[in-house]
Amino acid sequence: MLLIAIYVIFAVSGLLTVWRIIKGPSILDRAVASDVLLTLVMCLLGADMAINHHTRTLPVLLIIAAVGVFGSISIARFVARRDTTEQ
Repeated sequence: MLLIAIYVIFAVSGLLTVWRIIKGPSILDRAVASDVLLTLVMCLLGADMAINHHTRTLPVLLIIAAVGVFGSISIARFVARRDTTEQ
């Protein structure tokens, strides 16, 4: 029963986050939503590792974390450059 509740919460959160990525009025809203989606995937993989007592998906978690960090940095630099050229 607990696993079903966890999967439902993650599914609803994922759908709402994807909706924000599609509907987001600005690029920063979409960037934050994509970070949240990556975090949800990481939490889901971490919960799977804790429930099933394995560490097979740990490299995947590290890669997702690196992609999230580098994506956030690149979007922040893009927005900063765009703001300076508009002034």
